[in-house]
Amino acid sequence: MINSCKNKMRIRFKEFNGVAIWKWIANDDSCGICRMPFDASCSECRYPGNDCPVLHGECSHCYHEHCIKKWINSQQTNKLCPMCRQEWKSVP
Repeated sequence: MINSCKNKMRIRFKEFNGVAIWKWIANDDSCGICRMPFDASCSECRYPGNDCPVLHGECSHCYHEHCIKKWINSQQTNKLCPMCRQEWKSVP
C-alpha cells in the first residue's frame, strides 16, 4: 500500500471577503400601500433595514411600518387593514 499522506497540500487563506444578502420574510414581495419592495425602503426612509421594518398583521398582510401607521392614523373610526378591511392587529 502506498502512503499517499506524505505530500499533503496545505491551503492558507490570506484574505476572505464575505458577501451576504438580507431579505424580509413576508407573504408578499412589496408593501400593499406604497407598492415598494420590502427589501427597499418606504417613501419616508432613506435606507432599507431596521429603520424601515415590515409589520405583519393577524390577517396575514404585511406593510412597511411607516406606511401602515400612516394608514391607521388616517382612519377616522375603525383601524382596518387596507387590503381585506379586517380590524388591523399587528403580530408581535
